[in-house]
Amino acid sequence: MKIQGKMFMWLSVFLLIMAVIYGWWSKEPAGTTALFLAFGLAIMIGFYLGFTAKRVDVGAQDNKEADVADDAGELGFFSPHSWQPLFLGIGGAFAFLAVAIGWWLMYFAMPLILASIWGWVFEYYRGENRTQ
Repeated sequence: MKIQGKMFMWLSVFLLIMAVIYGWWSKEPAGTTALFLAFGLAIMIGFYLGFTAKRVDVGAQDNKEADVADDAGELGFFSPHSWQPLFLGIGGAFAFLAVAIGWWLMYFAMPLILASIWGWVFEYYRGENRTQ
């Protein structure tokens, strides 16, 4: 994680320089604001990754002599058969369509979005304090 933190910190320096140059040269507030916001986002991510890298074990990406196989292993549990992301995507599509067509469509989108999020969060919850 150390290298990713450094990359984002260098990106934030670049974005700050470009924001100042662009703002001075173009006198256009929207693009200048966007570049300053991108600078803020990059520095937050870089600081977080650098801060977290001090508290976790050294990963294979921080070792210059590491192979691709050194980073192999279990990445986590991913649901193999969940329908919730599909319905969440449909609800999100209806919500964005409501902006173009009419806000009345949000009455159909919000229950679908909320039910999908509820179903996704509690998909593997069965009974009290059980995970499976």
